[in-house]
Amino acid sequence: MYASLKSLIARSVSRSHARRLILALCLCSVLVSLWVYLQDAPQPLLILLLNLATFSGVALHQWRSRKAIKFQPQELAERLLQVQENERHRLSRELHDDIGQLLTAAKLQGEWLQRRLPQDLQNHCSVLCNTLNETLAKVRDVSAILNPRQLTSLGLEASLRAHLLKTLENTQVCWSLECQQRLTGIPEEMAVAAFRITQEAVTNILRHAQAHNLLVRLQRLPEGLSLVICDDGLGFSPATDPGREGQRGMAGMTERADQLGGTLTVSSQPGKGTRINALFPWAPRALKRASPPKVLE
Repeated sequence: MYASLKSLIARSVSRSHARRLILALCLCSVLVSLWVYLQDAPQPLLILLLNLATFSGVALHQWRSRKAIKFQPQELAERLLQVQENERHRLSRELHDDIGQLLTAAKLQGEWLQRRLPQDLQNHCSVLCNTLNETLAKVRDVSAILNPRQLTSLGLEASLRAHLLKTLENTQVCWSLECQQRLTGIPEEMAVAAFRITQEAVTNILRHAQAHNLLVRLQRLPEGLSLVICDDGLGFSPATDPGREGQRGMAGMTERADQLGGTLTVSSQPGKGTRINALFPWAPRALKRASPPKVLE
């Protein structure tokens, strides 16, 4: 998505340069025609009027395009992330409300059939009911991943702990979540960004890193919320431009940090694990509250 965004911006810039070049050529054509006409050189008046009309049309189009709504790359990235988050919420609702209800109804019908089928069909019906139970549990898990509702009710720390517990339950990864301060009052967009970055990092660890140990640390600093994710996996060579080099997960993490005016750095080498440091700065009012009080002399 982010590579497509950059290519779209590059195409828009190139088109803008092309329009300006055409406008400059039309202006030169008008000026040359006008100069030739004023010098009493043999030139039909129709050519001068045609050039003037062409220049007027191109100039009007350029003026209208400048008045059109334009997004800076940062604003466009923020809107894309917002659209992505809204789409995740919509899919989560559909999974939970529509597909979840249908699977629940099928589960109840299976249990009803199991009580009335003869003994020789009980095993088949039990397999069917177990399959429906597993499918319903998977749908609920995917719905929770797409839209972590517990962020609002439980908070960031409890939501991350529940996600790590559920995701790493049947793996060999030993994990720990360190949070020595209370995280009450964290802005919602900051909590969502920290949760999504951790979620993407854990996914990458399971897919690629083959790590045995994972550490997630949340710390409330005077300058902002600090998130550190460390693992002892295989490591990799971080790209300078993750979006263009196919590291879309890393590009998504960087975009989420940039959206809040924060920073994200990735330290990794092949065979030496990975460390991700993210810092989300407080808003001006929150920064004032987080700063230590001044001592009056």
